[in-house]
Amino acid sequence: MQLDPTELTPVINRLKRAQGQLAAVTRMLEEGRDCKDVVTQMAAVSKALDRAGFAIIASGLEQCIVQEDASLDKKELEKLFLSLA
Repeated sequence: MQLDPTELTPVINRLKRAQGQLAAVTRMLEEGRDCKDVVTQMAAVSKALDRAGFAIIASGLEQCIVQEDASLDKKELEKLFLSLA
């Protein structure tokens, strides 16, 4: 299954933002920043990654429904979805 590149643009942007946030977490730890600030930033990274993953899965589900793509069965889709839970 190939995902539509136009639908992936926001996902890619979200992942790039998460990458920057993760780099900030590393810097914060190296600088000895306050634990609360570090955890807050880590939560933002985690949420961004979760949203990107859900967006990818939603796009894949939509594509499977629209195109009746049988390359992923229900069990595989469920496994992918639950892997992000």
